Amino acid sequence: MPVTRADMPKLVLCNMGVEGQNTLAGATARGAYSRIAKALAMAPAAVTDEVKKSNLRGRGGAGFPTGLKWTFIPKGAQTVYLVVNADESEPGTCKDREILFWDPHLVIEGIFLASYALGCRHAYLYIRGEMMREHHVLQRAVAEAYKAGWLGRDHACAGGGSFKLDLTVHRGAGAYICGEETALLNSLEGRRGWPRLKPPFPAVKGVWGQPTIVNNVETLANVPAIIEKGGEWFAGLGTPKSGGTRILGISGHVNKPGVYELPMGIPLREVIYDVCGGIRGGRALKGVIPGGSSMPILTPDEIDVPMEFDALMTDARIKPVEIRPGVKLDIGGGKQLRTMAGSGGVMVMDETTDMAMVCWRIMKFYAHESCGQCTPCREGTGWLERVTRRLAHGEGRPGDVELAESIASGIAGNTICPLGDAAAWPMLAFATKFRAELQSKITAAPATAHGAA
Repeated sequence: MPVTRADMPKLVLCNMGVEGQNTLAGATARGAYSRIAKALAMAPAAVTDEVKKSNLRGRGGAGFPTGLKWTFIPKGAQTVYLVVNADESEPGTCKDREILFWDPHLVIEGIFLASYALGCRHAYLYIRGEMMREHHVLQRAVAEAYKAGWLGRDHACAGGGSFKLDLTVHRGAGAYICGEETALLNSLEGRRGWPRLKPPFPAVKGVWGQPTIVNNVETLANVPAIIEKGGEWFAGLGTPKSGGTRILGISGHVNKPGVYELPMGIPLREVIYDVCGGIRGGRALKGVIPGGSSMPILTPDEIDVPMEFDALMTDARIKPVEIRPGVKLDIGGGKQLRTMAGSGGVMVMDETTDMAMVCWRIMKFYAHESCGQCTPCREGTGWLERVTRRLAHGEGRPGDVELAESIASGIAGNTICPLGDAAAWPMLAFATKFRAELQSKITAAPATAHGAA
């Protein structure tokens, strides 16, 4: 039975708010780097096996099993890279920056342990350029780790060999698209941040053409606890398929917004009404986005769902969208996918929220951040922005909602990376669940200076 919120240990945010924890002296006093000796006494494959047993799933959004992902590195690979994705860019998401600021040495320790398991001798941490505060703290922590010998020096390991790790911090330039792992790798190489076609996947051919594993900050911050207490212990904290805890960044119309580490599978209703103290002003809930702006919105009757990867893909109810007579689009390619846990950015909206305006703001973001490589996304997101702008300003034309659905259906599944889906899925969800509100924005008046589609 999953551990309840009352007795759930804090694995990643245990030092959040603790002054001095982000220095080496404060971190080591609280146990930082204490798991390295245990890992080095194990074979690298045994470390990977422990992570597989833990049911740790990627915390960047996709929720792919971490230990399984590590096994995709080709056997006998001579050069392997670990790249840490700290390019936290999803609107509504703010967990990784808190981890990096309050406990950078925990992240560095997780990087060391993962690198040892993978046979990586040089890891890279790609941090969002706007995170000036976190970049300063992280660079200081890396310098301290080098000076203390955790980085850059040989460590005796199992089998009589030695292991040495170097770590480079690389700042991005503020492009949302570089949060996609292959665009991030291109940017790290100094090239335009355009996503790559897959296959080949990064585990086979990644940065500089070498096998590469890309992991999220929160993912790696969980690895020290797994090594310390074992994969089975970690798995026991969560649900049958998702081990450990989940960090959620809750924003919007709640009384206590913030970043919380909670039991995996905690009901969304409990998150809103217990953890966050309910809706501000005693108002009614109108909608909630459960995992960052790219995830389809949920309505008040859909929040009795566990905040867990698989549950959110099967329990919420959005009907397939009929994009033209006889043709329906079931968001998620035939699965019962109705939304996703995503990056953990929970955005709560009360009854005063103008959903047409919210939809437009989301479409405006994705139109601005499209890298332009794929025609459906480059043209479609701009078109969606223009149509939803009209609706948001009460100047919609007859057929605009149907037009937006048709555009979104033409984008979904037809781009190299998921940014196209990130625009299409929310659009289809708003058009399905708040259709009447969008339709109410339609007028027979001629188009104005806001522009035509």
